[in-house]
Amino acid sequence: MSKKKQTEATEAEQKAAEQAADAAEQQAASAETAAQPDDEWKAKFDELNDRYLRMAAEYDNFRKRSQREREQAYTDAVSRAVTALLPTYDNLERAIKVETADAEYKKGVEMTMTQLTESLKGLNVTVIEASAGTTFDPNFHNAVMHVEDESLGENVIAEVFQQGFQIGDKVIRHAMVKVAN
Repeated sequence: MSKKKQTEATEAEQKAAEQAADAAEQQAASAETAAQPDDEWKAKFDELNDRYLRMAAEYDNFRKRSQREREQAYTDAVSRAVTALLPTYDNLERAIKVETADAEYKKGVEMTMTQLTESLKGLNVTVIEASAGTTFDPNFHNAVMHVEDESLGENVIAEVFQQGFQIGDKVIRHAMVKVAN
């Protein structure tokens, strides 16, 4: 055999030996991976599952918080708009209480008041219950005067000066009242 052919044969044998060694290393590596205990896989699964559950909980909290913020923003906007309209409500209420000879004028004022009241109801704005004889509640009423009246019990509203309004649980304006002691 010629030296050239012997060198080529030797090189071919070396390449085959290297390929066999690489294949053996790959088999050994895959055998090590396959030989890893199930506890490691379970630990990895538990860790990833925990991360997933935490992320899902964070997203749910974010969604709920965003919803509350949107509702609060709506309530605040309606509250500001209604606060701007309340002086008009008060003036119409005073105008209805005044005696007038013109029946048509009085009817027009009453219709305007009815329309304003219906508009407020459409915005879910309610009048705070405050009338003579009801119990005073500092969460909804603002006592501007106290009167000694034995016919009324203690902490009972004697007179209402200005109606209060609320939207849901939020008080827009407290009712201004006179309270009996």
